Amino acid sequence: MRRIAWVLLLLMAFAIPWEYSLDLGEPLGNVARILGIVLLLVAVPAVLQAGRLRTWAPMQWMVLALFLWLCLTLFWSIDSAATLVKLRGFFQEMMLVWLVWEFAESPGDARDLLRAYVAGSWVLAALTLVNAGSPEAIAAGQIRFAAYGQDPNDVARFLDLGFPLAGLLARSEARWPARLLAFGYLPLGLLAVLFTASRGGFVAALVALAGCTVLVVRGRERATLAAVFGLPAVAAAAWLIVPRAIFDRLATIPAQLAGGDLNQRLNIWSAGWHAFRQAPLLGSGAGTFVSAAGLAPIDTAHNTALSILVGGGLCALCLFACIVAMAVRAVLATSGPLRVALATALLVWMVTAMVATVEESRTTWLLIVLIALAGRLAVENSRELAQVFPAFDEPGARWPVSRLAAEPNASEGPA
Repeated sequence: MRRIAWVLLLLMAFAIPWEYSLDLGEPLGNVARILGIVLLLVAVPAVLQAGRLRTWAPMQWMVLALFLWLCLTLFWSIDSAATLVKLRGFFQEMMLVWLVWEFAESPGDARDLLRAYVAGSWVLAALTLVNAGSPEAIAAGQIRFAAYGQDPNDVARFLDLGFPLAGLLARSEARWPARLLAFGYLPLGLLAVLFTASRGGFVAALVALAGCTVLVVRGRERATLAAVFGLPAVAAAAWLIVPRAIFDRLATIPAQLAGGDLNQRLNIWSAGWHAFRQAPLLGSGAGTFVSAAGLAPIDTAHNTALSILVGGGLCALCLFACIVAMAVRAVLATSGPLRVALATALLVWMVTAMVATVEESRTTWLLIVLIALAGRLAVENSRELAQVFPAFDEPGARWPVSRLAAEPNASEGPA
């Protein structure tokens, strides 16, 4: 049963980036939701059959506390129907924090989850580029493109999170098919981000690619030379392929930061701040930002912290801030390329969280639990973790089996 649960978990990590492109409608929903339901139905019997439950870390307890607090907001919510819908979504996303923690047992498992997400990002990038080349999009004169069923800003955010993970795999993979999967995603994902014309996504992509550069070229002369000679070619290809209107839109980023309204976000944030002041401690109920701020139904907070403040008040924001702080601590528990990749991914997430509402997103909770898993493995199984993700000064190195057997890790503990 645990093996079946693990395979389903990998499939879910693969489907998360492009989940909204395959939606079967109510009551089933999108592909990640379907896989999550099946996974939960398998995971519970698997745990009961094994007769054990992995000990929770403080992060798991903090995520549970946040979910329970959001459930409590139903009692004073100004829109109980919206809160119930939001709570159903939060449960589906937050359960990843338990599932990954329970069924991922080794550094190899962590690498497989990274591979699954990067492979899913490949699918998302390919679907975005297919949409950009579709006759319908060309006839409509679109300048922003996204995979079917998805929002361009969300697509850019999902793709950005794949860059540092792909950079880590590109450095640590030993077999060429896996390295091709990782290396190939970098130009493909960047091209797809450009086609979304997402200004926030483009800024986050620059942050992500800076981390990727460190991961790929540090300590590797060949990779450095390839990057020096390859970047002009990639830039020239993008200039020829990407419509000029997209570059014109991205060129407005400095003006928007200097004195613009960030595409009307300032007005939304002002309305949200006013709503927060009406119920600063307890909030107005999970998922009630639009109602509390008096906005149109299609609007969102466009800021994760503000969304949490309005919905759950200062109590919810404090719990969420503790979760993020624990993720930072877990990143610091790792070392070498793994630390650089996870720190970059977390920084990319923070950049996107400033202009998007990402607390109810499977990518958010998958990233958080992957970071928590890496922190746990850095304590329990640091030797094997160093073997799977070699240090910067040992590119491609592997710990000798005899050395692993002769020098057991004193810091290892029970699973």
